[in-house]
Amino acid sequence: MFQSRGILSILKRNKASLNTIVSNLKETSSFRAALSSSPSSSTLARSSLYGFRSLFKGNYVPSTRSMSTAAAVGVEAKEGLKLLVTGGPRAQKMVGIWLFGSAAWVFSMVVLGGITRLTRSGLSMTDWKFTGGLPPLSDEEWLQEFEKYKQSPEYKRVNKGMSIEDFKFIYWMEYVHRMWGRGLGIIFALPFSYFLRKGYITLRLGLRLSTLFALGAGQGLIGWWMVKSGLEEPPSEYSQPRVSPYRLAAHLTSAFVIYSGLFWTALSVVMPEPPAESVAWVHGAAKVKKLALPVSIIVGITAVSGAFVAGNDAGHAFNTFPKMGDTWIPDDVLDMKPLIRNFFENTSTVQLDHRILATTSLFAISALWLSTRKLDIHPAVKSLIGTTFGMAALQVTLGISTLLSYVPVSLGSAHQAGALTLLTFMILLNHTVRRPSASLLKSLPQVAKSF
Repeated sequence: MFQSRGILSILKRNKASLNTIVSNLKETSSFRAALSSSPSSSTLARSSLYGFRSLFKGNYVPSTRSMSTAAAVGVEAKEGLKLLVTGGPRAQKMVGIWLFGSAAWVFSMVVLGGITRLTRSGLSMTDWKFTGGLPPLSDEEWLQEFEKYKQSPEYKRVNKGMSIEDFKFIYWMEYVHRMWGRGLGIIFALPFSYFLRKGYITLRLGLRLSTLFALGAGQGLIGWWMVKSGLEEPPSEYSQPRVSPYRLAAHLTSAFVIYSGLFWTALSVVMPEPPAESVAWVHGAAKVKKLALPVSIIVGITAVSGAFVAGNDAGHAFNTFPKMGDTWIPDDVLDMKPLIRNFFENTSTVQLDHRILATTSLFAISALWLSTRKLDIHPAVKSLIGTTFGMAALQVTLGISTLLSYVPVSLGSAHQAGALTLLTFMILLNHTVRRPSASLLKSLPQVAKSF
């Protein structure tokens, strides 16, 4: 969450990347005033994205060509830049803050969901209503909920004899997680309606946000579909009740997709142009983009594989590193039939896959960092790649520490948050190295000037 706020404030100060917007607005002076009044960023954001500040120190001179106004929905700017928000810089700022805030809310949902799972609280509520409801408010209502829970397989096989006070803790964890999701729907829908009524949202942006809102509404249904699988009797009397790893992966992947969509859209609103001060830097960014996209896919697949680790409780097996027990590869990795089931249901195979994918992600990001060190690229891009490499190393360290410590709640939730943080940096990198508009490209010198 903290890095989203820091990134937002850094991007608001990015004057050079918003020069094309300035050229399409008459109120140029008020726009600059709004940018200069942005609050300072967090220390982490300053250290990780210091390159964006170089936009102030660089020598790219904004074009002084005549101004035009982008006011109507779907209007294309004079030289090809399509704005997602109309209504001027104030509208752009408001919509950007709202979208970054929504993305941060989804981030917190993912972390809270991880804590709920790690504390084994997810199966404490045995029913579900789309609109939710009030929690138990009297001792009698608490006893009624507790009796419902006593009928569940988890109570009978794992928590038999649990006190009502312990039950209240896991109930509150799941209740807060559900209501936090419903709260996201409200803080998204109300501003969305307001901005639509004011005419700030273009058709293209409106369709994109409507799709994300529909995914968010469906996320509640996916969550209940997942929980319901854990309320069924396990196939064996020796098995502990747990949710289906397939449904857990679907739930987590859906959350990642929603977060990525919101974050990318927020960046597109506040930074419609990438940082570029020369044609040479644009060409360098194009080379980075060819490498960053496949690396991002590897990072995404690694994150999804973590859901199968969680769904199979694979983190509680083979709590050694680098070997898995006494061997590098367990003997039972291909025991299940058909063979494909091993990659999603076999505890040994699932953990081995996650180890391999995590190591591959680290090596891929390391290769990206090494291969771009001598490229002629914008300092912001170079800084961001270095920060991403550092985050990847930290994430692998968190994963190993979580495994060796038998998955404590603190490290487990930090590892899940780290996965989304790493994905955040990869999204930001891909957004930063995209191709600028034709109008900006024409105004750039071949080589960045320096004094």
